[in-house]
Amino acid sequence: MRYLASKGLERSAGLALACGLAAAIAACTTPEAEPSGAASPTGSGGAPAAAAPVEPYGAKDACASCHLRETPGLVAHWQGSTHAVMDVMCLDCHEAEAGDLDAFEHEGALISTIVTPKDCAECHDEEAAEFQASHHSKGGNILHSLDNLLAETVEGYRGTWKIRNPHDPKQVLEVNGLAFANSGCHQCHGSQIALMTTDGRSLTPWSLEQPPEGGKAVVTFDAAAMAGAEIARDEQGRPVYDTRTWPNTGIGRMNLDGSRGSCTACHSRHDFSARRARQPENCGKCHLGPDHPQKEIYEESKHGIAYRDLIGDMNLDGEEWVLGADYNAAPTCATCHMSATKDLKITHDPRTRISWNNRPAISVRLDTDDEGHVVPPEQATSTWQDKRATMKQVCTNCHTSRYVDGFYAQYDDFVTLYNEKYAKPGAKLMEALHAYGLISKANFDDEIEWTWFYLWHHEGRRGRHGASMMAPDYAHWHGTYEVAERWYVEFLPQAKEIIDHAKEDPAKRANAEKADKILQWILSKPWNAHSARGLREDR
Repeated sequence: MRYLASKGLERSAGLALACGLAAAIAACTTPEAEPSGAASPTGSGGAPAAAAPVEPYGAKDACASCHLRETPGLVAHWQGSTHAVMDVMCLDCHEAEAGDLDAFEHEGALISTIVTPKDCAECHDEEAAEFQASHHSKGGNILHSLDNLLAETVEGYRGTWKIRNPHDPKQVLEVNGLAFANSGCHQCHGSQIALMTTDGRSLTPWSLEQPPEGGKAVVTFDAAAMAGAEIARDEQGRPVYDTRTWPNTGIGRMNLDGSRGSCTACHSRHDFSARRARQPENCGKCHLGPDHPQKEIYEESKHGIAYRDLIGDMNLDGEEWVLGADYNAAPTCATCHMSATKDLKITHDPRTRISWNNRPAISVRLDTDDEGHVVPPEQATSTWQDKRATMKQVCTNCHTSRYVDGFYAQYDDFVTLYNEKYAKPGAKLMEALHAYGLISKANFDDEIEWTWFYLWHHEGRRGRHGASMMAPDYAHWHGTYEVAERWYVEFLPQAKEIIDHAKEDPAKRANAEKADKILQWILSKPWNAHSARGLREDR
């Protein structure tokens, strides 16, 4: 992609590359930083001016003059964008370089279809660097891992098989066993972009290998993996993407140029709207549903209620969109996790404000190193206290320090109780059942594995996320009530049944006794006394 400095274009309001939970996108420079003589994207009162019609199209952008006939909606979106106001034309983003894996000649220009964060970094280098360092950009690490076992193996199949076309028995069709993952998991987490070869293979420079001990796949990029390949092309000379990997705007998409992520995950093309990225609905593409209902939780909370009521006062079209300066009506996802305040600059790395990771079975404090990995506190370059202090700077725009400290005390107590009563003992019991051979080493082939998964991955997350965002019904009835019901009515009885059955087998009796000690230790605790009495041996 061409570098745009020759046009005098600098980072400006509304063009921030956003990728994230809330894609809080606002301007990244002050009005004074705009180049001399550049057209201002704002009108009176700081609201963006309507984009001027780009006429005649051929004079400014030959692409638009043709695509106005072929894809008028696409051109209309671009025409109403800040990009159009700032004379960012189609080739500024789509122009490719010789040697790019997906480059092709089109109407006298060398272009590529997919615009990546590396392309956006030509103008938005700071935003791109923040995003590449974020957990969002690593979303694709889930692909082909134990985390994705459900979609790829249990729900679907890591392979294909042949069937006869019911409408034409002579025609053989192929069933794609990864179709559920491609349309589900990958559309949020991102795919490995791949190209088809002339001999029918699918090639990508990315590889994911499952470590022997399990967990997320190890991800590597090697451009040499594509060397010498004959890429298939269509009748217009365009490289043929593997349709199992494209279209895709997943937040952790693995691109052919080695970059990770998709700016359009949050800044929908082709208007790349900051306004849209600031709204909670934008995050709801991925952050909703039974296992991580952040959008629904936000809507139940006082924050979400205020947003709906006062949306007219949110100044969503504002150039800077600084909390406490441009608006005070209500926070959105973007406000808390990414956007600017009077004391904080905008960030495209949401992890800088999150102190608990409530994603795993056992919540962990986010003491992290420079790569964002959780490490012991003494090795951390960013502690959970640092991250919390940053988030509190957002909170105290509207709340007193005393109120904020009280909220965090309640939240910490909630997560700690969940960890200590359910998550840690449950994980220890599941580890014992696996280690002692009482259930198979494979996942999701024993009933108790499904039970445990529901308990922490669905109900446990709902409760923790509800507490984190002040949504009491999700914290309790959709959360810990269902955790408790599954714990006492399903999980512990199933564990006892497995252990009792193993005791009847002389070959397994010794290991069953070891597992039973853990179960009885759990049942003996006074916090389990009320509902687990019938499961104790002393009964």
